[in-house]
Amino acid sequence: MAGLVLKDIRKAYGQVKVLHGIDLDIRQGEFVVFVGPSGCGKSTLLRMIAGLEEISSGDMFIDGNRVNEVPPSKRGIAMVFQSYALYPHMTVYDNMAFGMRIAGESKQEIDRRVRSAADILQLTQYLERLPKALSGGQRQRVAIGRAICRNPKVFLFDEPLSNLDAALRVATRIEIAKLNESMPDTTMIYVTHDQVEAMTLADRIVVLSAGRIEQVGAPLELYERPQNLFVAKFIGSPAMNIIPSTVAETGDTTRLSLRGGKVISVPVATSASEKGKAASFGIRPEDLTVTTGEDYLFEGKVSIVEALGEVTLLYIEGLSDEEPIIAKLPGIFKVEKGATLRFAADPAKMHLFDASGQTYRR
Repeated sequence: MAGLVLKDIRKAYGQVKVLHGIDLDIRQGEFVVFVGPSGCGKSTLLRMIAGLEEISSGDMFIDGNRVNEVPPSKRGIAMVFQSYALYPHMTVYDNMAFGMRIAGESKQEIDRRVRSAADILQLTQYLERLPKALSGGQRQRVAIGRAICRNPKVFLFDEPLSNLDAALRVATRIEIAKLNESMPDTTMIYVTHDQVEAMTLADRIVVLSAGRIEQVGAPLELYERPQNLFVAKFIGSPAMNIIPSTVAETGDTTRLSLRGGKVISVPVATSASEKGKAASFGIRPEDLTVTTGEDYLFEGKVSIVEALGEVTLLYIEGLSDEEPIIAKLPGIFKVEKGATLRFAADPAKMHLFDASGQTYRR
């Protein structure tokens, strides 16, 4: 098995630049997830790793060997796509064995690998079935099993669960997590736009935007310590609340003036030169609580109530022009639309971003 190193990887289609210098070091055995909005370049980067897209400039190393000009079949990589891409006339066994037969492996080795992969993915009882006799989740597991049989250095997953319904997504995500645990030395790279998949599967998450890496880190690191506004709003569901503000007082604790004149204290240090400058105050919906006291962050009118049973989402008007502020309260919280509520939060959960969108470090 092997690690992967990307050095200043760039991709352009003619005059259109898609990736703008990607530097990334993925260690052997890591499960790394690429996330980002549509068009950010995550699938393009995955296809470049697989050798399905040419590298415009930069260097790529697998297991210490430069692979820029190495064809896909020689890179020691197996890829699982959105579509299952199974041969409909072949049994599960034959689908999983096909690549090894083409490579000239012995019958004994093919049988050993197929049955081993089927055991890992709980497919043994389905080996003689045709794909049409399987559920969507089972077909995706066959596609994963076919990749396992190749004994690759690196596994690549390109949104493998996007074609499944909600229940199958959960079940198959659990199977992938189990697969990762059963192959601790195998390097896996996974592309998704689903935050639950990223947060639950990844050792590290790579957040991409417009062809650039915004931040790399463990899931909770990105959640708790986003480096900029983009990561703060992208990681978490609902997204972090961002409230425009002005720096009123600087020092070890910063005083912010919110819309409407409310001044709050944030335990983040700022220099004297920041006084009077625009800033963005951030607080996650789940970190807000309702209060009736005078020591509150802000108050606002409730415009929408979403009672989901396990949580209640309150949409608050009047604090931001872009989007309503959302409070995510545990359980059932009964309140009428149009009510004005006050909200508080633990100072340790507060975030502050400068005018350029970068995080003020505590």
